[in-house]
Amino acid sequence: MRLEGWHIVVIVVLALVLFAAPKLPSMARSLGQSMRIFRSEVREMKKDGSTDASGDTDPVEGKVVGHPDQKTRNAGETDVPPGTRL
Repeated sequence: MRLEGWHIVVIVVLALVLFAAPKLPSMARSLGQSMRIFRSEVREMKKDGSTDASGDTDPVEGKVVGHPDQKTRNAGETDVPPGTRL
């Protein structure tokens, strides 16, 4: 007699019921909590993705800095720290 896939599934389920019966409620509870957290995270990711596509973000102020190799344009002065200058 050859064991097929569904035979192994039945044996595993029976072993769980026989040997892990006291722990089954806590395992089911933790599985439910994990699924609830996963669903809320997926919902939050979908909500975050939809707000990014709308383009309602405020502009960020900043300063445009030239490439450090262009020392001739600004008389050798750069915004790069001395340890990383070329």
